[in-house]
Amino acid sequence: MKTIGLEEHFVTADVLHAWRGLEAHWQNPAGLSAADDIVRRLAELDEERLAAMEDTGLDVQVLSLTSPGVQNLAPNDAVTLQTTCNDLVADAVRAHPDHLQGFATLATSDPIKAASELERAVTTLGLNGAMIFPRSRGRSLEHRDFWPIFEAAAALNAPLYLHPQVPPPPVQAAYYGGFADTVNAGLATYGIGWHYDVGVALLRLILAGVFDHFPNLEVIVGHWGEMVLFYLDRVDDLSTATKRARPISEYFRTNVLVTPSGIFSQRYLRWALEVIGVDRILFSTDYPYRCASHNGARRFLEEADLSDVERGKIASGNWNRICAGIRR
Repeated sequence: MKTIGLEEHFVTADVLHAWRGLEAHWQNPAGLSAADDIVRRLAELDEERLAAMEDTGLDVQVLSLTSPGVQNLAPNDAVTLQTTCNDLVADAVRAHPDHLQGFATLATSDPIKAASELERAVTTLGLNGAMIFPRSRGRSLEHRDFWPIFEAAAALNAPLYLHPQVPPPPVQAAYYGGFADTVNAGLATYGIGWHYDVGVALLRLILAGVFDHFPNLEVIVGHWGEMVLFYLDRVDDLSTATKRARPISEYFRTNVLVTPSGIFSQRYLRWALEVIGVDRILFSTDYPYRCASHNGARRFLEEADLSDVERGKIASGNWNRICAGIRR
């Protein structure tokens, strides 16, 4: 059983420097310090990473720039960094072709150049789609300004991985504030805020008609569907208030795929199987934020109540099918 993880992160010194130079309201309060051990692991794309993969039982990592990417940077800075990040990932993949793949970094604050870079990343560098985040300098992803990116992804048949981003400051203050700073930060991010934020962003893409306009576009979300999957029957009540072509739940079975993001819960797996089916489930470990050591990633799949065919699909087969359909 070959295992491929789709939410496996990296960062560069130049990106860290650019984040530190942002105005306060664009800063990521859950940001990384250059002195953190986790930053060292994010920056390392060689032997330590490969050893961690072997330890947990992951054969391939699909590399992606960690949150919040370059989406809060000024357009010129973001465009520069998308190129250097994608070249770096392509170099790493060439160095370890059996163990590394890559998602493109996109400067969504300049959607036209981001769309062009996505094409270069896929057709020239050999990357397998891109990682994106819910907002770009305050604008929500479903805004028409960003549709050139969706158009490019659909033309390439390349997936987009929609990853959590820290909620905007007013949302943090209204919903996640009032406690100690560490509690506020945790509540706004890994506790629950990240997951509501991505779930709402995904629903907004559906409600805005993105998947009606680009019916072959596929979006991947982590953490077993970012809350929405577990409430989809209720969400479907929205369908009667929209002018979309289909019930909202149907888009999840045709345009959305989910991964565990290192949350190795057999209950969540069973729910995802029931709601969207085995062909819409991929695998991920969320390296280096969640590190299931001692064969933990592989063991999760081995212990799951799945047939060998189903296990193979989730471990790598579904992702290989998607990659085979990308137009190079």
